[in-house]
Amino acid sequence: MSRPASPVWAVALWAVLTLPWPSTAPERADGTARRDGGGAQCGEYTNQVSEDGTCRLAATLPQLDDQRCPDMFRCSDEVSYWLHQNEERKQQMAALKETVSELQEELRNHRHRIKVLELQHEDGSLCNATLERRLHEMEARYVEAAGLLHLQATLILNLQNQVHNLSQSLEHAKKSPGCLINTVRPNPLMSTQQASHPELHHMRNCPVDCAAIYYNGARRSGVYTVVPSFAGVPVEVYCNMDTDGGGWTVIQRRADGSVSFDRSWREYGAGFGDLHSEFWLGNRHIHDLSGRGDYSLRIDLEDWSNKRKHALYQHFSVEDEEHRYRLHVSGFSGSARDSFGWYHDKRGFSTPDSGDICAEISHGGWWYGQCFYANLNGIYYGGGHYTPKGRGHLGPDGIVWHSWRDSDYYSLRKVAMMIRPRTFRNRLSP
Repeated sequence: MSRPASPVWAVALWAVLTLPWPSTAPERADGTARRDGGGAQCGEYTNQVSEDGTCRLAATLPQLDDQRCPDMFRCSDEVSYWLHQNEERKQQMAALKETVSELQEELRNHRHRIKVLELQHEDGSLCNATLERRLHEMEARYVEAAGLLHLQATLILNLQNQVHNLSQSLEHAKKSPGCLINTVRPNPLMSTQQASHPELHHMRNCPVDCAAIYYNGARRSGVYTVVPSFAGVPVEVYCNMDTDGGGWTVIQRRADGSVSFDRSWREYGAGFGDLHSEFWLGNRHIHDLSGRGDYSLRIDLEDWSNKRKHALYQHFSVEDEEHRYRLHVSGFSGSARDSFGWYHDKRGFSTPDSGDICAEISHGGWWYGQCFYANLNGIYYGGGHYTPKGRGHLGPDGIVWHSWRDSDYYSLRKVAMMIRPRTFRNRLSP
């Protein structure tokens, strides 16, 4: 049914029920109509315009059990129903739009959070790589620091030992009023006038070696008294004040074969021989001297053709008897080739009566290995070349410096071993 031009559907539908229904419904002059259907009255309705300009429909419905309502009323109900449904659908659509909008907003938020998490993951990966690199750097620095710490600990220990030694020296010096040092026995090679006027020196502190005697003004080679041990026991030593600036304390000399070096452990510990010719200063005294500081060792060598060479070792020390006077020697230089330091370093001392086969074969006391490349305390052979045949010897036993002739069967003519502080600086005589 088509919609009328007047806004009759926009107004409320009023239904006025009047009982009993009139028997006839003639058409009235005000525009109302009476409708008949099948010989029965169906009711009447009127169209009226209200004061506010809206149309008003008034209808009177009969109370009939077997008659249907006019199409107009049925359509009005359907229109109202569909209008109501349409309004509900509009509200549902609006609610759906709002829900979709909220879901879209939530989706955008989720995408933003995912992007943030991805960026955080990338930053975390970069941070982990940076942390791993820094960890490797720290590990490398730790290893380096540990090495430096170990080195510093060693240096500190050495300094503590030196401070301890200096403290003991100072304590001993405080208790001692001083020393009167003299050449106790003149050298037989001196003139009669020199021998009758030995050097006399009063020193505030007792000298520990020939370098200290040199610093106190003595400049002539000879036999002097020093106090190398902390116990304050004086020892006579031969001081070489001529070689390489002087200040050398001689610990061994071979010159003419006048002294036998085939000695016992006790004799090598205490020392033996003549300080003016051939002697061994003594392992105990050598330990006391070298244990007071950093000493150098010089070995002068001379063969039977008057050819001279020397070997210099920057570091030299000998441990105590409990450690079998173990040798420490290093830092070689000189005009001779090295036959001592490279092989005999860190060897213990042995003598023929100590049970060492090399000492028995070599007939002397030395820092033997298996057996030697240098043997400066061996048998003195005149002429240089020697052979053990016919004497019942088991091997070489001369005064040997192997690299001199690349042989163990050439015995040197003269040998001297002497030590002085590595920091020694010679001064001009006053």
